[in-house]
Amino acid sequence: MADIFDVVADPTRRDLLQVLLDRYVSHDSESGEISVGEMVEKLGLSQPTVSKHLKVLRDQGLVTVREEGQHRFYCIDTSPLEILEDWLIPFLSADFDTSADVAGSAVFAAWSGMPLPEPGKAGNAVGRAAATAAFGASKRIQGAIEPLKSRFTGHEEK
Repeated sequence: MADIFDVVADPTRRDLLQVLLDRYVSHDSESGEISVGEMVEKLGLSQPTVSKHLKVLRDQGLVTVREEGQHRFYCIDTSPLEILEDWLIPFLSADFDTSADVAGSAVFAAWSGMPLPEPGKAGNAVGRAAATAAFGASKRIQGAIEPLKSRFTGHEEK
């Protein structure tokens, strides 16, 4: 089976994921589901092509499917993308200045609507600060969970 990197490397699958994400966050959809027919229409692809790529996404756990008669309704599942996130965040935060003054002033400026001293850089600083914090929190949580797993299962994870 292909890994998550191979799966999202394909531009057609990325387009499908974007359509699925758009539907998932849309206020017009309570379930976040979209039919294969709607995806075919939105992307201008053939039904067999869409179905082939949806199978790859389904096998990787990036989508769920609900069958209703002859129709298939798909919904995105973003949890497998955490593997990408965990890999990518250190690269995004590699050149981040960890000084609280820089991050704090960018966050305050973004929050208050004040003009920033260096336009265009506040978004990067805020985004990187958030990404770094999320990455650190994720690693600390994983570190706390591992001993509990071995305690309750009787063996250690490798």
